[in-house]
Amino acid sequence: MKKQLVSKLLFILPVSIMLTMVGWQTPSETNDPVEEYISVLLSKMTLQEKLGQLNQRGTSSRENGISEELKQMVRDGRVGSFLNVQSKESILELQRIAVEESLNGIPLIFARDVIHGFKTIFPIPLGQAASWNPDLVEQGARVSAIEASSTGIRWTFAPMIDIARDPRWGRIAESSGEDPYLTSMMGAAAVRGFQSDDLSNPNSMAACAKHFIGYGAAEGGRDYNTAVISEPLLHNVYLKPFKAAADAGVASFMSSFNEINGVPASGNEYVLRQILRDDWKFDGIVVSDWNSVTEMIAHGYSANEKEAAYSAARAGLDMEMTSHAYENNMKQLINEGRLSMEQLDEKVKNILRIKLRMGLFESPYFDPNQDVLYAEEHLEAAKEMAIQSMVLLKNESVLPLSSETKNIAVIGPLANAPREQLGTWIFDGDEKHSVTPLTSLKGKYGEAVKYASGLAYSRDQSTSGFKSAIKVAKSSEVILFFGGEEAILSGEAHSRADISLPGRQEDLIHELAKTGKPIVLVVMAGRPITLGNIIEEVDAVLFAWHPGTMAGPAVTDLLSGEASPSGRLPVSWPKSVGQIPIYYNHKSTGRPANEESFVHIDDIPLHAWQSSLGNTSHYLDEGFEPMYPFGYGLTYSQFEYSDLTISDDRIKPTDTLVVSATVRNTGDVKAAEIVQLYLQDRFGSLTRPVKELKRFERLILNPGQQARVDFRITQKDLIFYNASGDWVAESGVFKVWIAENAKSGLEGEFELLNE
Repeated sequence: MKKQLVSKLLFILPVSIMLTMVGWQTPSETNDPVEEYISVLLSKMTLQEKLGQLNQRGTSSRENGISEELKQMVRDGRVGSFLNVQSKESILELQRIAVEESLNGIPLIFARDVIHGFKTIFPIPLGQAASWNPDLVEQGARVSAIEASSTGIRWTFAPMIDIARDPRWGRIAESSGEDPYLTSMMGAAAVRGFQSDDLSNPNSMAACAKHFIGYGAAEGGRDYNTAVISEPLLHNVYLKPFKAAADAGVASFMSSFNEINGVPASGNEYVLRQILRDDWKFDGIVVSDWNSVTEMIAHGYSANEKEAAYSAARAGLDMEMTSHAYENNMKQLINEGRLSMEQLDEKVKNILRIKLRMGLFESPYFDPNQDVLYAEEHLEAAKEMAIQSMVLLKNESVLPLSSETKNIAVIGPLANAPREQLGTWIFDGDEKHSVTPLTSLKGKYGEAVKYASGLAYSRDQSTSGFKSAIKVAKSSEVILFFGGEEAILSGEAHSRADISLPGRQEDLIHELAKTGKPIVLVVMAGRPITLGNIIEEVDAVLFAWHPGTMAGPAVTDLLSGEASPSGRLPVSWPKSVGQIPIYYNHKSTGRPANEESFVHIDDIPLHAWQSSLGNTSHYLDEGFEPMYPFGYGLTYSQFEYSDLTISDDRIKPTDTLVVSATVRNTGDVKAAEIVQLYLQDRFGSLTRPVKELKRFERLILNPGQQARVDFRITQKDLIFYNASGDWVAESGVFKVWIAENAKSGLEGEFELLNE
């Protein structure tokens, strides 16, 4: 009864009164009732209970059901959180045991990887980043939280805000791309969406900023691999999205699998304690990734499980996901004096604090009879995000399809692949609810649509379906080829050395091109795909990523012209794998490449003198530019930029600079334009990138309509982390661009003066 009374009265009565009523004494005067309650509860907990809060237990993502052994562990207070419990009945039962049968009635947190949707699946995060629309990202996370929390899931391991500069890395699909500013905006929006404005709301979820830190910098794009990142680069690029998430109030951080500069992240005191706790004052939960504590043994950092536990605990990691290093060794480490009880208590406090903020002590249960899955407004939000995420890369006047089109050939392995369109990390997604492009196109165009897949799946090596596909193509006015990657080809542990279209897709496109019919290539994939072998044979390319449940209606609206494409690339698009890594915010080098100096390999004269060529930083065969730059994307209209103005040519650190330009829709169609602002610090005590994205704004303009765009720049936008470990804004000249992508734009400059 005492435990139930605490649960019901918490946050209703002042904590000091409530504690007195149940027979506990207030330890000291404090201004924070939550911290006061944590201290009192901590004083009542046994060592086993404290250690139990540090343990996250569960099953694999495919299993359903909980053993009697795990239930007894809950009764004994040996579990603080569960992962991958899928049954609502099991969640309610485990929570009942924790609240009503354990010694102090501490509720559990139930976690799940809800990455880009729970049941209603949105585009993969990389696709969402291509929308350049944080409001839609927030809305999608809100939908995910509403659906997942209706089944008892209150903690998600998202957003993933690793900077990803290598598309070979499978988990680029789960990222927001290569830029720290765009990723920061998207990550903070996702945090707000998952957690809402009140984490204690029953339909809110605790978000988790992952992976801390440097996971996206793995060598060669190979998952789990080594990352070597200088300290200035760490602060100027990789940490920025995580700081934004912390500022947005994210409830938890996850340590990454990789080592960074020789120290595995789960035992890295510099990043987990000094940066996260001391510098950023983060007071939420730090959880390991799956088994990442004990994997420090394989890294060659910890000699055994006990040493791994010691390293993680000392570094500041609170909760261990699935492995048992804390459970098996923490007590002995405390008894030996290597770890203190105060260090243990601090971890328990961090966990209890989030449970209190989530309202779990007051309302540990959920209503299992909610009917919110696949709500109409959720599906509409998923469709709108899919529309805004898709990027038109090429269009030789074939799109939008003419209303007079009478015969449309729909070909390709992903035209009618309901599971594959959902993408990676969709443990709870249901392909039966997917609306495929084929279904949607037939709904709009009826008998005009003729379908032949040509290939059974994306990796299919058989050409047996080519004949029927070519027959359908020959009788058509236009070919819509839906290619790309199956969902399993991207995501965790799914790195690729060759990122061209897999299987025999290129061969089939070559054969279709021989028909002379225009080809629209719609690509569904979890990463940029190299298109060099087929780009000249297709008339249009719409990159759809993995668009989720509502892929079909979104694609159909774009192909038919019901909507104009507005997505922009969140990554630079390589011509070939040999260009990787390629990203827009690179350094200049002492010999920067340019159009005048570049000579293609095929244009080199025979027996040319060794020093007769450009001697700049480039590849002889692929040059120095990507196929498509960061921020690139076409619409069904055209936009003209003019009249760049800068409010002052010289500013002081306390000034606000306004950079403005006029953007006009010069085409015939209402369309959206993503106006982007870039800066460059021309000379610094550390060399600075050639460009850095600092702002963007989404404009929707009617034909002939124009708008004035104003961007405000302050000292905060000019600072960087220097070699001495200081954040500085150094005096000197800055270039500024208002542009449609990272390669083009109106250019100006201003000077920052000393105080």
